[in-house]
Amino acid sequence: MLAQEALEINPGFVSRMVRGTPYAWAKIAASMDRFTALPDGQSQWITGPEARADGHHWRARSCLVLTGIGTVRADDPQLNVRDVQTARQPKRAVIDPKLEIPDHAKLLQIPGLILFAASPDAVRVAQLEKLGAAVVNLPEADNPDRVDMNAVMQWLAEHDINEVHVEAGAGINGALWRAGCVDELILYLAPTFLGHGMPMLDIPGIDQLSEADRLSFVDHGNVGKDIRIRARKTDRWQELVDHIANSNAQHQ
Repeated sequence: MLAQEALEINPGFVSRMVRGTPYAWAKIAASMDRFTALPDGQSQWITGPEARADGHHWRARSCLVLTGIGTVRADDPQLNVRDVQTARQPKRAVIDPKLEIPDHAKLLQIPGLILFAASPDAVRVAQLEKLGAAVVNLPEADNPDRVDMNAVMQWLAEHDINEVHVEAGAGINGALWRAGCVDELILYLAPTFLGHGMPMLDIPGIDQLSEADRLSFVDHGNVGKDIRIRARKTDRWQELVDHIANSNAQHQ
């Protein structure tokens, strides 16, 4: 019980010390039929203002907010904390394999943006560095056109990032999920149906229920007219709980 309570206080630090990666949660806003946007990408706004403000609470708690180039193109986000009080703004990062972020993007108007790329063009790297961005080249070994998600998490841990708030589309959410980088989902469900659109995660289907990833519900409740559900990857959380429990036993 004490191990669970201790982990709740600072899961990011424990994860970084034990696994060498941050604790990452993916914040997703969706309709009741699990779509996050219309087929053309329109998503503002599926959930209400209270849910959006609650999402900013999770941004404020994190060390870094991570998104993908698709979200940058569609929404031109700022990824900063606006709807709640915060003593400091989290860092910001984008998975952008080909460095396609527009020079006029809001994210580039404030220095310090981190861009995770895959075999980028040196000229483009120099241009973005002049705009105050830092480019980190982390291509997959088997596919140099893709960013290695595990390498991203390891790099973030090496740079003292404890907790990562992922706010992206189905592609990045799915890539992180398939790579085993997501610890928790923070899901906001709006009382509406879209009928078709973009899914929460782009992941392959399964043939047997035994192949399904297992999660544990942490809590749920109303946020304005919407519902927030928190669910953790059961095995990843238990790994951290067991580590704390074993450490405590060794020191008794």
